[in-house]
Amino acid sequence: MKHKKGIHFEVSERKILLRIMDLAMVFLSIYCLGLFFDFEYILFNQENTVALVLLGIYITVFGTVFELYDLQKASKLDTTFRNLVIATSTVVLFYLLTPVLSPYLPEERMQIVYFYMAIIISILLWRLVYINLIESPRFYKRVLLVGEISNIDGLIKALNTSDPNYKIVGFINSEISTPESVKFKGLEEFEANDFLETIEKERISEVLVASFNTESIITEVYHDLMLLMERGFKIREYTQVYEELLYRVPIQFVGKDFYKYFPFSRSNENKLYIFFQRTFDIVIAIMGLFIGVLLSPFLLLGNMLGNRGPMFYSQERVGRNSKSFKILKLRTMVINAEKDGARWAQKDDKRVTAFGRFLRRSRLDEIPQFYNVLKGEMSIIGPRPERPFFVNELCRIIPFYETRHIIKPGLTGWAQVNTRYGSSIDDSLTKLQYDLYYIKHRSVFLDFSITVKTLSTILYYRGQ
Repeated sequence: MKHKKGIHFEVSERKILLRIMDLAMVFLSIYCLGLFFDFEYILFNQENTVALVLLGIYITVFGTVFELYDLQKASKLDTTFRNLVIATSTVVLFYLLTPVLSPYLPEERMQIVYFYMAIIISILLWRLVYINLIESPRFYKRVLLVGEISNIDGLIKALNTSDPNYKIVGFINSEISTPESVKFKGLEEFEANDFLETIEKERISEVLVASFNTESIITEVYHDLMLLMERGFKIREYTQVYEELLYRVPIQFVGKDFYKYFPFSRSNENKLYIFFQRTFDIVIAIMGLFIGVLLSPFLLLGNMLGNRGPMFYSQERVGRNSKSFKILKLRTMVINAEKDGARWAQKDDKRVTAFGRFLRRSRLDEIPQFYNVLKGEMSIIGPRPERPFFVNELCRIIPFYETRHIIKPGLTGWAQVNTRYGSSIDDSLTKLQYDLYYIKHRSVFLDFSITVKTLSTILYYRGQ
């Protein structure tokens, strides 16, 4: 079987492509400004190497903060344009405020306008090409799913929302099919006997095996999989792809061989990483408490007008190794909000006061927790600490829930920057998937990514 694979870009490749081409287009526009126009603010030459590098750093950092490299948002022109204007405005502002490294302000202020417009127009032109070419169906990764019909629906729903370029075109039932077997109508089913022909005809780039009982895979399918593998065809296992595309651990598909899915990060035992993390915690906690002191007059006034009662409250939470501690927060709900017993916080919860809603959206209600970080009860980054009542309830329902307690809870975390506030069992399951992904992959790079995404959450006022 001779199979010509289609051209497609992996998730990491598209993110790198976006970053490199953004910088290339900006530098090209600066070069053209100096070549064809009377533009002298920053010229593309060796003397301005430091200034150009600084500009590249600013574009990369603020492009990340304002979600220019979020693939879901990068595929939409309106969202891209909005984020691009905000990111460019911030880049230019910071660039002008660092005159020691960047060029001094020009006497003719219109040059700054040219500089600003050049960045926006150059990146926007490239993003138009990206959306209409790279994001077009010709570059989709066409995938054939092999698995049991009973699991197909859940698998497809999870992956279809992750990456618009990852296209599952159909599936092959890995079990013996009988006339009485349940049929799945949400996706085209191909015959097991036509496995190799289907790959050729449908221009399949990858086979995704999602069989949770490998012993039940029928002989024909098993032999064809072996043949494809021997020929170098790309065959991947579902949980591996799930983690790669959704950045979560699919615990609902993990069985008795759970230890295969949790080879936790070496950073959990890396003394150097732990030292730098604790140093980072202390520095950020001191800075956070200092900002809290500066904002205290405004917080006191807002509390008097919009909360009417105590400004602070403490609550028992479960920390590392399941040990309880008292968390400090600014009060955002009415007094005696749980007089009828503990219950999940809901979206637009009526117990939340007007000022409390502002504190939650802006994340200012978390400021007192810097004290918990300073004491060592929490870290800046980690799974959010939950209340004992809900922990006991969730441990009975969700497998591996207590695993999130093997590290310190955090003020922000991978789950917080990727999903909404947990208000149900299903939400808690999703959050746990993200928390376990962090515990499994935690590193300096992932911590930096969470920090940047947290800034995006605050700036876009997405706190709950």
